[in-house]
Amino acid sequence: MSAGAAEQQRAPVVASSFGDYVRQARASGRLVVQPRMGFGDPEMMRAGLLATKQVGGATVGTLTLDSYTRVGDHDAALRALADGAPLNGYPIVSHSAATTRAVLHGIHGPDFPVQVRHGAARPERIIEAAIAAGLSATEGGPASYCLPYGRVPLRDALVSWRRACELLVAASRAGVQPHLESFGGCMMGQLCPPGLLVAITVLEALFFVQEGLHSVSVSYTQQANPAQDEEAILALHRIASELLVGADWHIVLYTYMGAYPRTPGGARLLGRRAAELAMRTGVARLLVKTQAEAFRIPTVADNVAALTDAAAVARRAGPPVAVDSGRDSAVHTEARLLIDTVLDLDADVGRAIVTAFERGILDVPFCIHPDNAGLSRSYIESDGRLAWSDGGRMPIVTRGDRSRRLSSDGLLRALTHIQRECDRLAATGPPSDGAEPLPC
Repeated sequence: MSAGAAEQQRAPVVASSFGDYVRQARASGRLVVQPRMGFGDPEMMRAGLLATKQVGGATVGTLTLDSYTRVGDHDAALRALADGAPLNGYPIVSHSAATTRAVLHGIHGPDFPVQVRHGAARPERIIEAAIAAGLSATEGGPASYCLPYGRVPLRDALVSWRRACELLVAASRAGVQPHLESFGGCMMGQLCPPGLLVAITVLEALFFVQEGLHSVSVSYTQQANPAQDEEAILALHRIASELLVGADWHIVLYTYMGAYPRTPGGARLLGRRAAELAMRTGVARLLVKTQAEAFRIPTVADNVAALTDAAAVARRAGPPVAVDSGRDSAVHTEARLLIDTVLDLDADVGRAIVTAFERGILDVPFCIHPDNAGLSRSYIESDGRLAWSDGGRMPIVTRGDRSRRLSSDGLLRALTHIQRECDRLAATGPPSDGAEPLPC
């Protein structure tokens, strides 16, 4: 890397909004790296944000919320705060706006945006609290933050997410540029074939845009076969560019969301693969995971190490590649067929999504929510590719091989496939990129 390029990597990105920040970093050849970090104590949360900012390069901060706040049990969060009980995230509704503004003071700004991440099917009070504290970037979606996390009816979640979009649009009229990221590309992603993930995240982004939001992101989660992941992200580039016309959008990649490797080497290998995949496919933003994921809530130091490692891998990879998403692939064909079928159901994208789940046109494997048809099943092939053993009523080209339906033992092995494979590879050889291990 030349001295000029190295200086560009160190120089801060300064932008007027979350979406602008990511776009400018991408244009300068940098991958934006972001932790999934949240602490109940305001001082600890502030320390985590400050440490993330001090990593340098292109980073954004995260306020990940606690489990009580995610399900709307704000009284329980208040009791935990009063009792000094630890929380597994930041209770933004239970803390006052003044407290959250103090957490952010001097940290959140044009050179370091902060996103609120939550997991709520009914997010209105979270959005209100975020806006009151000066934050306007968040994530989720009417399907992706409903079906995996509880039993809230999908129709009720849709009403809540319409209201959440209204709140964000109102903030934009006050001069703020809100950003909303679909979590649809990660929804139970460890056993969800990528065509369905691509379809859901694009559909949710179309819903956000239809509801009046201009700045959005679509997501995808790293799975078990790098070539299939590459196909999926290229398909996502192509479909988003065709359908999100006029919107400011980018792609965010999540480091693997399932059972994480239990050894430091295995965890580091998986994280590096995610950073390499992001750079190889022109992804703009990467959500990292840490070596502690298999055991406990990561500390600030755990998160800083993961961010530093991912940024170093991205720098070695060079500028993001020029994305060639023009070719058809099995993932693209399946995703586009699902999207087009859903959009034909109703001119209102939100209603179309609900109807699609009611009819089994969208059907997430192994998801037990009452509004999911539950007819689809998937399995992991020997090379790590995800495939359908039963497509249920979905209009997918490949109907599936029902002889490959997973037993309960097979399901457990599939869920731990990546954990076992990365730990095995880390124990038997050097990192996949051939580089010396980085400090952890």
